[in-house]
Amino acid sequence: MTVSDHLETWHGLPVHEFPDAETAGEPPAAGEVAWRISADPFGEGDESWAETFARFLGAVDPAGVRALVIGVWGEMYDQSSAAVIDELLAVRARFTGLRAVFLGDVTFEESEISWINQSDVTRLLAAFDQLVEFGVRGGESLAFPPIRHAALRSLVVQTGGLDGEVVRGIAASDFPELEHLDIWLGTSWYGGNATIADMEPLLQGTRLPKLRSLALRNSEIQDEIAAAFASAPVVPQLTALDLSMGTLGDEGVEALLGGQPLTHLKTLDLHHHFIGEPMRARLLAALPGVEVDLSECESETGEQEERYTAVAE
Repeated sequence: MTVSDHLETWHGLPVHEFPDAETAGEPPAAGEVAWRISADPFGEGDESWAETFARFLGAVDPAGVRALVIGVWGEMYDQSSAAVIDELLAVRARFTGLRAVFLGDVTFEESEISWINQSDVTRLLAAFDQLVEFGVRGGESLAFPPIRHAALRSLVVQTGGLDGEVVRGIAASDFPELEHLDIWLGTSWYGGNATIADMEPLLQGTRLPKLRSLALRNSEIQDEIAAAFASAPVVPQLTALDLSMGTLGDEGVEALLGGQPLTHLKTLDLHHHFIGEPMRARLLAALPGVEVDLSECESETGEQEERYTAVAE
C-alpha cells in the first residue's frame, strides 16, 4: 500500500485546491474550505511554492482561513519543508483564525513518503498557538524537539520510517488538551528505529490527561507494541486503540488478550495484519461490545521476517 490520494477533508472541511494562475473563477469563502497549496516543480508552470503562496495571500483573506493543507513545495527529496515554514511564520499575524495545518499532503506519484524532506515542524506549533489540529507526512530530516502547546487536540505523524528521537520528542512534549495521537512508526529500511522505551511516556499517559484515541501503527515491531499495551497505564483512559498497518500477528493478540481488560474500548483497529483465523475468533469473542477492524489479513502463516508494513518507501 502507498499513500495514493490527497486529503479530501481536513479539520472537518472539504479540501479545496488553490488553482494555478491560469485558472479563472471565484474562490470559495476563506473559511468554508481547507485550502490546499502546492507547486509541482515538474508541472507545466514554473511557479514556486513561495510564488503560489503569495498569490494565495492576494486572493484569499488569510484572517478567515481556518485550515491549510500544504502539498508539494518543490523537489521533495532535495528541498526540506523549512522554507515553507519560514513563509508561514513570516505572515503568521495575518492568519488569526487558523486552527489546523497539514504539512506534506503528498501522494506516491509526487514523492514516496520516505523521500519527503521535512524539518523542525515544532516551529509551526510554537508560532501558531491556537492550532487544534496538526499533521505531518514524511520522516526524512523530521525533527520534533519537546514543546508545550496548550490548545492542540489532534497530532498526526505519518512516515515510512520514524527516528526514535522524534518519538521521544513527542513523548516529552506537554499537550494538556491532546485527545488524538496517531504515529506511523515505519521500518528500519527507511530510518524507523523507535523502541518501546522511546514510547514509554506515551504508554504511561500521565503527560496526556485528555488522550482518548491512540494509534501507534505501521510498525515492524507491532507485536512488541501490542504486548506493551497489555499493561500500559494509558489504556483505561482510551476509547480508541489503533495497532493497524503493521506486522501484528498471533503473538501480539495473545499478549493483548492476556493483559488488562479492553472491553471499555469503542474501537480497536487492527487492519492490515498477520493474525490467524483462530486467534481472530478468540479476539472477537473476548470483545463483544467493541468495534474491531480485522480487515486486510495479509497472511495467517507468514514468518515474522516475511511480514511487512502497509506503508514504507
